Amino acid sequence: MSPEPSTDPNTDPNTEPAAVNPARRAWVLVAVAVFALALDMLTKTLVVADLEPHHDTVRLLGGVLYLDVIRNSGAAFSMATGMTWVLSLIAVAVVVAIIWVAPRLRSVGWAVGLGLVLAGALGNLVDRIFRAPGPLRGHVVDFLSVFGANGRYYPVFNLADSAICVGGVLIVLMALFGHDYDGGVARRHKLAQTARTSSSSEPRR
Repeated sequence: MSPEPSTDPNTDPNTEPAAVNPARRAWVLVAVAVFALALDMLTKTLVVADLEPHHDTVRLLGGVLYLDVIRNSGAAFSMATGMTWVLSLIAVAVVVAIIWVAPRLRSVGWAVGLGLVLAGALGNLVDRIFRAPGPLRGHVVDFLSVFGANGRYYPVFNLADSAICVGGVLIVLMALFGHDYDGGVARRHKLAQTARTSSSSEPRR
């Protein structure tokens, strides 16, 4: 008689993780997104209230970083200037896609990466909806300038832009190392290894 298939999820590569796992990963995504979004909105509120009215520039870290408020009608790092409404619709699509993926998450790395991207998309989308000159055309508040004031050496950006970039890099790394958002790549790799091991260990007739 052939042995009964294992029901231990730690040893059986065909077994899905427990149903609670995706929910936990989704909560990681939510927690990261809420924290990063709150930090982005808080910093924008502070610099708009304290720096923008006086046109102040604050030098930090010996000139490595400057706080210098500008209003950006483009994408991250002032790209695609003048296409605010298009970027707003793209941000909405990104948010919807991440919400759709969230219940299927089984990877902490993907949850963190998607949470950062979600926070960045929402942070800039809030600006485009609620700031002047109007809904879906609002200009994003950028205030971080590195190595020189007023974006002299590098485009001025904000924490939402940084969250999108860091989250995007993390997602790319997860994909390169074979970790899919639902664990599929890792499981297929393990199944392939098991099949090769089994076939090589079978005695030849």
